[in-house]
Amino acid sequence: MKVTFYKYHGTGNDFILIDDRKNEFPADNAELIDKLCERRFGIGADGLMLLRNHPDLDFEMIYFNSDGRYSSMCGNGGRCIVAFAKFLGVIEDRTTFMAVDGEHKAQFSGDWVELQMNAKSAVEERNGDYVLDTGSPHFIHFQNAEISNADLNKYVEEIRFGAEFKEEGININLVQPVGETLHMRTYERGVEDETFSCGTGVTAVAISNAFKNDRNGEIDQPIKARGGDLSVSFEKKGNEISNIWLKGPAEQVFKGEIEI
Repeated sequence: MKVTFYKYHGTGNDFILIDDRKNEFPADNAELIDKLCERRFGIGADGLMLLRNHPDLDFEMIYFNSDGRYSSMCGNGGRCIVAFAKFLGVIEDRTTFMAVDGEHKAQFSGDWVELQMNAKSAVEERNGDYVLDTGSPHFIHFQNAEISNADLNKYVEEIRFGAEFKEEGININLVQPVGETLHMRTYERGVEDETFSCGTGVTAVAISNAFKNDRNGEIDQPIKARGGDLSVSFEKKGNEISNIWLKGPAEQVFKGEIEI
């Protein structure tokens, strides 16, 4: 079976996208998905997404981590599949689609795709660190020291593979405030490695920073991931967060065919 695929990335967070509106891709074959995402012997990606029809909305996003497991929400993946849907002619400049964590709205603003996110849990503060779920679970560690050369594995080994999170997994984010911008690095569960960007992580970092600094009102937080610039806007009233939008570029890299 020959499959046409497209490669997209959102600030370096890269994905294989497949138009599966005919439901022909063997989505239950985790070994195949793992092989396709493998960077030396496959296409190479942080994850794979299927665009499928939905009975009530514009389309449905089916997302798999690079290890082949059906995964929780991916923010950058969501922005990329919106760009893909527009490329295919499924949508125009606005859309509502289904993902694993529910409905999402999205729109285009110039070269950027803006995706409405869902906050799935309250923000939990842990001695200056933060834990929350923005479609995927995240652990946030802030530090003033430079993070570009920091040993991310120092935090991964203790937290990701500790007793609390070993089974279900959690994403680890290291954050450094630089002026008004938050610089961040992310280790993603499922990928089990550092990725250049993470949309749910960017969202979790922006929200955590608002709690850390007791900010309220309308907030638009600039973020610099390793793969580029994004921003997250939302409204905060006390402990309540609403109207969350993840904003950034989503680019098609190439198209190809592969025999599976």
